[in-house]
Amino acid sequence: MESKLANPAPLGLMGFGMTTILLNIHNAGFFPISSMILAMGIFYGGIAQIIAGVMEFKKGNTFGTTAFTSYGLFWMTLVALIVMPKLGWTEATPHAFMAWYLVMWGTFTLFMFVGTLKSNKVLQFIFFSLTILFYLLAIRDFTHNALIGTIAGYEGIVCGASAFYLAMAEVINEVHGRTILPIGE
Repeated sequence: MESKLANPAPLGLMGFGMTTILLNIHNAGFFPISSMILAMGIFYGGIAQIIAGVMEFKKGNTFGTTAFTSYGLFWMTLVALIVMPKLGWTEATPHAFMAWYLVMWGTFTLFMFVGTLKSNKVLQFIFFSLTILFYLLAIRDFTHNALIGTIAGYEGIVCGASAFYLAMAEVINEVHGRTILPIGE
């Protein structure tokens, strides 16, 4: 008898989506970074995405493994960059160097976007908007321009919401056995 594996993508997408929305509500200027964002970054954005990446590995999905594991580790490194200086373990990263961190993630995401071009339109939008988000945040850190950071925050909310939507579309469409929430196949 053939064993059917569950689709791990909604878990990874939701971990990414919810955490991205919350961090970018902060970036848009609505509230400061708090333990809520850091906890989401470690557990849902970080660990849940890594679990989804391992599950994608089991399914033989190289793209899913690379995306979910990498972005899960992104969230964990981001939290570490914020928390380690507060614990006195290291000096805070200068803004210009943090910008290079974001440029690297933007470049990785740009290449991952190319990998979505044979996928559904919502996934393409997620990776395209995430590429823009990383580069906007890098520009903010290079220039110290608060307006660019605010714009990035709003753009990041849209990016996170698109991942939230795709996660729920995959769950709801599978449960109902038909398209309830379209994803642009």
